[in-house]
Amino acid sequence: MPYLVLLRHGESQWNLENRFTGWVDVPLSPRGEEEARAAGAKLAGLTFDHLFTSVLQRAIQTADLACAAAGFTDLPTSRDQALNERHYGDLQGLNKAETARQYGEEQVKIWRRSYDVRPPNGESLADTAARVLPYYEAHILPLLRAGKNVLVVAHGNSLRALVMHLDRLSPAEVLELNIPTGAPLYYELDTEGNVLAKRYL
Repeated sequence: MPYLVLLRHGESQWNLENRFTGWVDVPLSPRGEEEARAAGAKLAGLTFDHLFTSVLQRAIQTADLACAAAGFTDLPTSRDQALNERHYGDLQGLNKAETARQYGEEQVKIWRRSYDVRPPNGESLADTAARVLPYYEAHILPLLRAGKNVLVVAHGNSLRALVMHLDRLSPAEVLELNIPTGAPLYYELDTEGNVLAKRYL
């Protein structure tokens, strides 16, 4: 049976600084680099036929460091902005605690965790899913149906959208879903792409 592993990038510099990052292209923090290497150690022993990442450097760095630690070389790779993090619009670059003081904690929680409420000039999780899922259906699922093993290195919200689809979560259930940085999420699938089992490695 094919497997699909989802990996959220390691801690970025703006994760460390508690800022809304979105599409701003910030690098990993030193801790994030270590998280990526540790994730790679957990992937050692698996084999992959294809790697997918976003076009943002924190995902690309994580994939590079994890693959090096796992001993993967010359893995066919696709990068696409369809897998980018949610665009946080006017919130990008703002400190999350300061934003909560300015707009109120409840409003910021709604922006961060609701399914279909957009921050000012940004994307909701529903908007993110509207680009992630067609990309998954067109590019990743055909490989899985062909029995190929796939690694996807992306972001908290692009992966939340994908997990929501794979696990058939409702908009209410996805609100509490949090995907930790640097923790590979392993899915065993049947040849139609249905989930047979899942676990964090």
